[in-house]
Amino acid sequence: MATYTLPYWRTSRPFSLPDRRRPHLIALAPHPGVTAPELAVATALDDLLGNASWRAFAGARTVAIAINDKTRPVPHQHLLPPLLQRLEALGLPPERITLLIATGTHPPLTPAEFPTVVPQALLDRYPVRCHDADEAADLVFLGATSRGTPVWINRHFVQADLRIVVGNIEPHQFQGFSGGIKSAAIGLAGRATVNDNHALMTDAHARLGEVAHNPARQDVEEIGARIGVHLALNAILNDQKAIVHVLAGAPDAVLAAGIPLSTAISRVAVPGQFDLVIASPGGHPKDINVYQAQKGLAHASLVTRTGGTVILAAACPEGTGSRGYEQWVGERRSHADVLARFAEEGFRVGPHKAFQIARDAVRVHVALVSDMPPELVHRLLLTPAADLQTAVDRAVSDLPPTARIAIMPRANATIPLIDPPRGAPP
Repeated sequence: MATYTLPYWRTSRPFSLPDRRRPHLIALAPHPGVTAPELAVATALDDLLGNASWRAFAGARTVAIAINDKTRPVPHQHLLPPLLQRLEALGLPPERITLLIATGTHPPLTPAEFPTVVPQALLDRYPVRCHDADEAADLVFLGATSRGTPVWINRHFVQADLRIVVGNIEPHQFQGFSGGIKSAAIGLAGRATVNDNHALMTDAHARLGEVAHNPARQDVEEIGARIGVHLALNAILNDQKAIVHVLAGAPDAVLAAGIPLSTAISRVAVPGQFDLVIASPGGHPKDINVYQAQKGLAHASLVTRTGGTVILAAACPEGTGSRGYEQWVGERRSHADVLARFAEEGFRVGPHKAFQIARDAVRVHVALVSDMPPELVHRLLLTPAADLQTAVDRAVSDLPPTARIAIMPRANATIPLIDPPRGAPP
């Protein structure tokens, strides 16, 4: 027997396969992180991309900085201090620099949870607020995009003289890539804005790694243009969540420069599809809840043959992550029922997570290894497994000797590129 491990929350889970079952590893190539992260951030801030200019920012009296919530592995401890020092050097006192936790439609964080996102030393020095997509009094209307998406954005961000976004550039299952303007355009948006933008995920071009012809991502860019964001500070991480690249400047320029760098880290050539894929979203915080872990299923399904099996090891210590999703899917009988009712009722954020899961689960078998109660997993129309080894043993016992098995340890961060068969056109 050979033993392997998958990331699982803040630790890992081992499992074994018979020696005759040699799996293919779909893993990110190693990329060393920078040795001095804050120096790399400071260097990026010295050399702004696009039309961003510190000289143009010198007259600002108030600053709002959109930062990601606890569902994203953004290294705020390295990104924020050099940025805040630069802003104070412009003459801005700390009380005029507000950090806005960009939750999108995720549940707002309580002040007690702020240290999970912002280092305590910064909490003690700067005002911190958390966005709430359903708090109408905190939203302002900025018109609509060409696709009809109403643009409702957090007023504390819009009304600031200088508007900055901080985050990561990484693969996204239907936006193509995160990063750039997205932390504000979605992270600080009202529910109606997120709903109409995310409804574009059903378009064939709204897919992993696609940006130029992706209607969901292009809609995000239009939202960002209406907001008028002055500066983006983005990191690109390796498989250990260490900083490999830092980019700063105009959001469009940062995204354009960052996508090739992120692609070089995240794209993995894969020799065809597999009968069994044993996957993890990548551990904390990618498996914080089902809402986030689903992305690992989506990426793993891309390399799983129809009728095959995906075992997803995702701790989900916070459960589903969406009360609306949990309630809605609990009223459905099957994945086919999910797809039919979703088409009948129209797109809604929350239930859309059931749609995304069902879209894959009607094609492949899904076993979920998590810390959630089995009865909750059943209500989500998924098959719970007692533990990872049990799930693997059960799946392998049903496979023929020639079956192909793959291991995908950081599925959320992986863009699998299936190699064409020999002799096929590229």
